[in-house]
Amino acid sequence: MIVKRHSKEEVLADMHKKIEKGKPLFLAACGTGLVAKLLEKAGADFIVTFSGARLRNNGWGTMSQWWPILDSNAQVMDNTEHDIITSIKGDACILTCVQANDPLRDMTMVLEHLKKIGVMAISHVGPSIGYYEKSSLMYKVLTQAGITLENEIEMLKLAKEMDLITFGMSFDLEDPGAIMKGALPDAFCFHAGTTKGGLMGFDTPYTVEETARRTEEANRIALKIKPDVILVAHGAALETPEEGQYILDHIIALFLEKLQSLYGTPGGQTDVRHP
Repeated sequence: MIVKRHSKEEVLADMHKKIEKGKPLFLAACGTGLVAKLLEKAGADFIVTFSGARLRNNGWGTMSQWWPILDSNAQVMDNTEHDIITSIKGDACILTCVQANDPLRDMTMVLEHLKKIGVMAISHVGPSIGYYEKSSLMYKVLTQAGITLENEIEMLKLAKEMDLITFGMSFDLEDPGAIMKGALPDAFCFHAGTTKGGLMGFDTPYTVEETARRTEEANRIALKIKPDVILVAHGAALETPEEGQYILDHIIALFLEKLQSLYGTPGGQTDVRHP
């Protein structure tokens, strides 16, 4: 297989052109080649790969990736290289979520390998320490053990130096400033909470109005630091196309990660729960 490659400049230019035309960018997560092929055909701009995708496609919730049942980086590198990239034509770019706190791997080697196989963009949510509430015992224990947001920021900085597109993600309203100042990512996503709905969704306490309000707050912090950052919304009450449109209509985000529910194709964060 020979898959088309693109430069960072080409991809970012295409993203901004689409945004200027008022069209939402389409990011979709998946764990199988068939879904990747369908997503590309549906017009996905980015196909997102991460360690929990295979688990989710096997019927487990995304959060099962937190249990010590797999090597996150080994899983995502193998899945991305052998299942996802080889199944697409290259019209969509690959965004891979890296576990930056991996104590067994040098991040330079991880990023070099991903870039070599054709990955164009990197995020630090593979998974991230940000999933844990800062007041929790687990967060305190992990940070004392050296599992930190700072390591994730350093990985994003390294990815940017290696000419990869970088996506920063925050899970609360405390971290956007640190992520934006530290890594200056090309794109920023506020993760409003585990997505509701479907077979494996979480009963989020947030309404779509609250999801929009919190996303708006995080976006303002990001834009103040980097006015040209590309903004993405995700999680919590964002389940249906109607809720996705509400977010687009009510916050200053330039585009929405609402996955394939906008296009009626299977797979990804939301629709994988609505087979």
